[in-house]
Amino acid sequence: MRILQRYLLKEMTVAFVGVTVVASAVMIVNTIGEVLTRAAELQYQRTFVLKLIALSAIQNFAMLLPVGLLLGLVLAFGRLYHDSEMAAAQAAGAGMARVAVAVWLLALPVTVLGIWLNFSVGPRAALAEENLRNQALRAGILAPLEPGRFRSFAGGRVVVYARATLPNGDLSDVFVDRSVGQMIDTTVADRAHYTISGSSETITLYDGERVEGVPGTNRYRIMRFDQQLIPFNAPQGDAATNRVDQVPTALLWGSRNPRLQAELQWRIGLPVMTLVFAVLGMPLGRLRPRQGRYAHVWLAVVAFAFYAVLAQAGKSWIERRQVPEVLGLWWVHGLFLLIAVAAMLQPALVRRLHARHRESAATDRAAPGQGAVDEPAAPLPVRAQRR
Repeated sequence: MRILQRYLLKEMTVAFVGVTVVASAVMIVNTIGEVLTRAAELQYQRTFVLKLIALSAIQNFAMLLPVGLLLGLVLAFGRLYHDSEMAAAQAAGAGMARVAVAVWLLALPVTVLGIWLNFSVGPRAALAEENLRNQALRAGILAPLEPGRFRSFAGGRVVVYARATLPNGDLSDVFVDRSVGQMIDTTVADRAHYTISGSSETITLYDGERVEGVPGTNRYRIMRFDQQLIPFNAPQGDAATNRVDQVPTALLWGSRNPRLQAELQWRIGLPVMTLVFAVLGMPLGRLRPRQGRYAHVWLAVVAFAFYAVLAQAGKSWIERRQVPEVLGLWWVHGLFLLIAVAAMLQPALVRRLHARHRESAATDRAAPGQGAVDEPAAPLPVRAQRR
């Protein structure tokens, strides 16, 4: 039996790791797109992009553990049932209790990993990501203007281009385009000086011409100048007080703030979801004869989707005080645990009902019918003999 349990543990671990790796790859690709979009908008330097991708992936990795475990169990049991290996193991005396031991040998370490990621690593990664974003914004501000390249400021409302750099650090042959509402300013200057003061930047233009107007109308004016200042503010980072995902878990315990209570319930809920999926994965992986090995994968995906949607809705209800703090998200976990236990006990209940039906049918056949009258047997036909 130990050999069988080791074999089952190996099959489930390989399936779990494979599903988690594929899901992580999809998640990282999505994260790369989001970070690159933000980096292009806010002019992040390349050295910050990879770090931001890694920190964002660490925060989202904890969500992949429950679904990875569920799909891993369904795929592993699906192959074992499809190849009749589970039938052979059950014929050798391996019951669901021994199979469950192998499942929990995988589920418990995964749950511990989820607790560590949710309670410790996730909040620190969220705080580090915010600090790194602010550093990236500041580094983008302090970076010098490079000649021959367009650079945008103030969320794309200001675009600056310079053809070359003078020996004293100033820029030559400068082009500046600004937009304020429908008004557009286009300025060209022979020389410009770029300075930074606090959280704002200033470009001082020398010996240039400025055209200001609304496109598509005759409302415009042309101005020539010897010196002009163009100030604009740097983009601001995210406010730390609005993000509860970076609050340390120790500060969430005992808090009466509904947002912090909802965040605590969410952090607890992901490891609990892993344990519930460990119970649900065994009945979902069970197949009937001649069923395909992937026949129940869609059921696992639907179960995870409903679980996640209800958990997200429950979290928002806690924040709005529509659900008591004591109840929290435990009603969601209890509902799916009840479904998992019912699905696990369903074959035994069906066999018991069939046995009772057969016993009652046999009893009905053995007992004479009520009110029946015994009639004499019909005489046998007599064959006439010929002479």
